[in-house]
Amino acid sequence: MNEPPHTTRDDVPPSPRRPSRRTVLAAISATTATAALPLASPARAAAGERPSDVLYVGTWGKNQVHALDFDPVRGTLTSLGAVAEVSSNWVAVHPTRPVLYVAGGEQGGIIRTFRIDDSTADLHRTGEIQTEDTPGGSGGLSYIGVDADADTLLVADFAAGSASTVALRHDGGLGAVACTVRDSGSGPNPRQAGPHVHHVVLDPSRRFALVADFGADRVFVHRYDRATRRMSDTSSAGRPGSYATAPGSGPRRLAFHPRGRTVYLLNELSADIEVLSWNARSGVLTPRQLLTTNAPGHTGATSAAELAVSHDGRHVYVSNRGDNALVVFAVDQRTGLLTEVQRLPCAGVTPWSFSLHPDGRWMFVANEASGTVHLFLVEPGSGRLTDTGTAVAVPNPDCVGVYRRRGAAPAAHL
Repeated sequence: MNEPPHTTRDDVPPSPRRPSRRTVLAAISATTATAALPLASPARAAAGERPSDVLYVGTWGKNQVHALDFDPVRGTLTSLGAVAEVSSNWVAVHPTRPVLYVAGGEQGGIIRTFRIDDSTADLHRTGEIQTEDTPGGSGGLSYIGVDADADTLLVADFAAGSASTVALRHDGGLGAVACTVRDSGSGPNPRQAGPHVHHVVLDPSRRFALVADFGADRVFVHRYDRATRRMSDTSSAGRPGSYATAPGSGPRRLAFHPRGRTVYLLNELSADIEVLSWNARSGVLTPRQLLTTNAPGHTGATSAAELAVSHDGRHVYVSNRGDNALVVFAVDQRTGLLTEVQRLPCAGVTPWSFSLHPDGRWMFVANEASGTVHLFLVEPGSGRLTDTGTAVAVPNPDCVGVYRRRGAAPAAHL
């Protein structure tokens, strides 16, 4: 489902625009202050300083979750080592509770919950649920995410070709599976023999659920009931339908612009990004723009991976595994259309995914094949990225979840 490309390029040229002096100094400071040795213990925050954050990192095929201590003021990363021995295709952090959700690679769509120890970053398993009664294929879950109201877990099962919703309790614990829907379809690529769901998001009104189906070359649009957390079945009357991508494109990721009228769609196999208009009344997607994320003259494997919109809606970020690159697009605030403004190396091999820090100043890139989580600085205003040179070794990282500590300064990890 998420196979890394067979060939890669390490010669993606950096952007010709030079970063500002302030940006360079910040990057140098972050690099020199970093302690990136495995199993190092984080220093306590000085009196009056807010505690550091914790990054939880899933590992592809390694059956571990790793933790990193991150100081957002100094820009330092410190490894805390493995904190859970469990399959971790994807991880998600509850936005207001000390809870980590971990999606497994086993058949059956297994999701496990862990309580986060605020002082040590240790994990304590608290629950488990199976989202599929009749699993099929290998590879397991491809995505889990907490909805904006933090009462529902959105689940994409690549292997089973299904999307599910799971109710969350007030404390962040798992309730019951509320709904599972299966669509149909296939594509011309050998990896598209049937539906393979890669991503599930709710629109800002929470009246629709959008499902990016890698195998069917479609974004399925389901009606969503906020009270029951149920998506309409594909055969239900009044279902809005779907948006068809180009054959063999492999839809992978969806992201709404904060204003709610534009959707960005990243296609894995064709490595392009689509700008779609969103009609919140009818649930209809309309194509407006198509841009490649490949470098000029690109040859070899083609594979786009991750997509995110900046918190202020001014920039869109993409990772390209075929080029081992990160691409930054500026967003026209009137139209939502994109213009490429920067392309730079991801500082590793196979940028499987990345996460933006909640304060918008940092990006954490999971370079799966090279086994590193790399830190980039996000320049205020321009949205451009600067490689800080800071990286921590993690075996086959596939995703990064950010937990913001609530309590006192962190204690040493034991």
